[in-house]
Amino acid sequence: MRLAFAVSVVLILAIGTPVNAGDPGPRDVHPSLRSDLIAFYDFDHPMPDDPALERDLGRSGTEIELINGGAAQRVADSAYPGSRHALQTKQVNPDATGNDDWKAGIYSPTGVRTLRAFNAVGGTTVLGWFKRSMDGPAPNTVTPAPDDRFNAIGLAGVLTGDSDGHGVRALLELIDVQGTLRLVALGRRLDGGASQTFAASADWKTLLPKDQWVHIAATFDFNAGTMALYRNGVPVDGFYTVTGDPWLVAGPGPHVTTATDPRGIKIGGSFPQNSVERNPCDCRMDALMFLDRSLSARDVANQYRYMKNRG
Repeated sequence: MRLAFAVSVVLILAIGTPVNAGDPGPRDVHPSLRSDLIAFYDFDHPMPDDPALERDLGRSGTEIELINGGAAQRVADSAYPGSRHALQTKQVNPDATGNDDWKAGIYSPTGVRTLRAFNAVGGTTVLGWFKRSMDGPAPNTVTPAPDDRFNAIGLAGVLTGDSDGHGVRALLELIDVQGTLRLVALGRRLDGGASQTFAASADWKTLLPKDQWVHIAATFDFNAGTMALYRNGVPVDGFYTVTGDPWLVAGPGPHVTTATDPRGIKIGGSFPQNSVERNPCDCRMDALMFLDRSLSARDVANQYRYMKNRG
C-alpha cells in the first residue's frame, strides 16, 4: 500500500474527523437520514494533500483510497443533478495474476475505529448510484484455467470484524445464485457466522442496464433477520437463498452484529488492502452511502427522489 495511505489510516484510526453536531450535513443527503449517515463518498472531494484519497462526508471521517488508479479513478460523469465526478473501478489485466485492479476502500487488521457505528449495530443500509459496463463476471486471475471466471461482481460493502478483506457484514453485489447471476444483498450478523442472501428475482441486466446510471439500495435489519433491495427508490422482488435461521435471531433479542469494529469498506472488488484480486467491477459508482440503521421503503424512496430532483 502507498505510504501516504498508510499514514492516513493511522491518523483516522486514532482520531477520526466526525461532523460537528451543528453541521447540517451533506447537501445530497435527505435531512431525515443525515444523523445516521456514517460514511458518504461523492468522489468530488479528494483530500488536499493526496488526491488518491477520498474524503468522507459522513460523520465518521473515514477516508478511503482509490486503489491502483489513484486520482485517475475520479472521472467526469454525473449520476444525478449536481454531481461532477464518479468513481471508476475495473479489471486492469485479465490475462495475468497481479494486484493492479482499480477498486477503492480501506482496511485495517485491527478494525477501523471510525467505523465503530457498525459495531454491535441492529441495522445497516448500503446505497448508491451504479453504472455497469461489463457483460458478466470478469476472468479469474487467481486460477490457472484460462476460461475460468469469478462468480461475482463486487459493488460496495462493510467488512466484518474478522474479515480477511473479503468477508462482509453488509454487501451489495452481483453473484451466482444456483447457476444464475443475480443482484443481491448479502449480510452476516456474527463474525465467523453464516451469511444470508436476498436475491432479486428480475434479470440483473434489466435491473442494471449497461452504461446507464441506476440507484440501488440494500437494507439489513439484523434484529428482525430481514433484508431488502431497492432500485430507483422502488422495492425489488426477491427471495432468500438460505433456509432456516442463519443469523441466529430466533431466540430472545435484541439481535445485533458482533461487537467488533469492521475491518473496513470494500468498493468495486474485494481485498481493499490490495493483497488479492477478486470479483472486480468494470463500473462507475457515485454517492456511496453507508448508514447505521435499516432504512424503510419510504426512507429509500425519499433519498432517491431528493437526489434525482436536485437542480
